[in-house]
Amino acid sequence: MRNTKPGFEIIESSFGSSFYYSKYAEKLNNKAHVWHYHPEIEMVFVNGGSGKRQIGSHLSYYTDGDLILIGSNLPHCGFTDSNTANKNETVIQMKPTFLGIDFLKLQETKYISDLFNKAKGGIAFGAETKKTVGKRIESMDNQQPFDRLLTLLSVLKDLENAKDYKILNASGFSMEMQVQDNDRINMIFNYIKDHFQEEINLAAIAEMASMTTPSFCRYFKKITKKTFTRFVNEYRVVHAAKLLAEKQISIANISYESGFNNFSHFNKLFKEFTGKSASEYRKELKSVFK
Repeated sequence: MRNTKPGFEIIESSFGSSFYYSKYAEKLNNKAHVWHYHPEIEMVFVNGGSGKRQIGSHLSYYTDGDLILIGSNLPHCGFTDSNTANKNETVIQMKPTFLGIDFLKLQETKYISDLFNKAKGGIAFGAETKKTVGKRIESMDNQQPFDRLLTLLSVLKDLENAKDYKILNASGFSMEMQVQDNDRINMIFNYIKDHFQEEINLAAIAEMASMTTPSFCRYFKKITKKTFTRFVNEYRVVHAAKLLAEKQISIANISYESGFNNFSHFNKLFKEFTGKSASEYRKELKSVFK
């Protein structure tokens, strides 16, 4: 069995700075491909390309780059891989109080606290905001610490004012739990990530979590706002969407590679989740990438 130990990530600020900043060329950010969490707020800008978006219990596929803000202790997985075809990826991580508690209480900076509070469910920003903010996020790579901080403040202000955004997790979703709860849910998420192509036994997962099956089902639903079966099926559908974009293989093979043993069941779930059939989805992607 692969290692399913949850990842609590310890983050060090960049040299001379109160927050962490890193810009990765293309697919070089390969350190975050397990479910992990940390107290820092995380901003990720993926310049171009397409890939999976896995934040909390939200699973989806982006097709033209991504700009997301991830709240404190909200588990997530890496957003780029060898097939993403992005130009680069920029990651900024900051403690909720990195500017100081008193500073965040000022009238001029209250927007930062509001934005961080909204980010508890994870926020994905639209094309317009990606266009206006993305360049500034990337420009921070060549700035001195003070100028970099000023740019970050202006970026956070624009994100708070943005109208084209989507909260990714269900209302009331929050991963602000005890450490053992974070560890438990991350262990479960990592197991699904490593074994979704196989048959997943609910009783075995419950045993891994040291719970009875009924208790586990209630626990998972309470934490994620989804049933365990729903979450696993969504994970498989998102993987199928990724394969539809990246591999020229039959849809039947894609369904099997995504963990579905029944092709008609796959078709039904794919349409329920995306609003279109797998063949329609692939056709639309082709028109986007022409």
